[in-house]
Amino acid sequence: MLILHCNSGLRFLLLPARFRNHLWNRTLPNFLTEHLIHRDEDFMVIHKPSGILSVPGKGEDLQDSVLTRLVALEPKTLLIHRLDRDTSGILVFGLTRLGQNRISRQFQERQTEKTYHALVAGHLTGEGTIDVPVVYDPTRPPLHIADPTAAKPALTHWQAIEHFTLHDQPVTRVKLTPITGRSHQLRVHMQYLGHPIVGDTLYAQPEQQELTPRLCLHAEQLSFAHPQSDEMLNFYCAAPF
Repeated sequence: MLILHCNSGLRFLLLPARFRNHLWNRTLPNFLTEHLIHRDEDFMVIHKPSGILSVPGKGEDLQDSVLTRLVALEPKTLLIHRLDRDTSGILVFGLTRLGQNRISRQFQERQTEKTYHALVAGHLTGEGTIDVPVVYDPTRPPLHIADPTAAKPALTHWQAIEHFTLHDQPVTRVKLTPITGRSHQLRVHMQYLGHPIVGDTLYAQPEQQELTPRLCLHAEQLSFAHPQSDEMLNFYCAAPF
């Protein structure tokens, strides 16, 4: 297995003229230098910062995204998967149709291995599994809820790593392993467990939101087979909190 860390990878810069008028263009020349973990012929792996969309949203004010920035620098960039706007960590993009299709299929068929790092409110001990469906709540967009009666399963393994206090409030560092990939799954599951993620403006209580200036959820590790050689690749990017 090939193991690559955040400081691994190639660096390249290219800013097409058609993007010079965008308000966010000043960030483009350094974006790949700062956030590229690995690149080869078929895909690239990015360290996504918190607070930026994975893909552009609806409306002119939501056009800045990781995908938008990458396409400006490398027009061949193809979407494979996403992270929530406020989640940081490992994000993979295709550079060829073969790379996009074969890696996407691994995500769809649950052949990838991924772990997240989070800080949750309160002291949580031991480890366990949350097996409760997560569904969209049309009465409170963009919220999702845990709904045991829903049809599609949602499964998360969790493991407590460390206890400490943050601004005199108890918190727990946890490792989260999602088996399924429902929208907001980890955030809803930790709320369901009674230990919402610190800094979560959607699912934590106001005093828990104010403990940190960001959502403390980070995609720390991702493994998948190379789209051409089938060699197992393991990417790791330590949480910044």
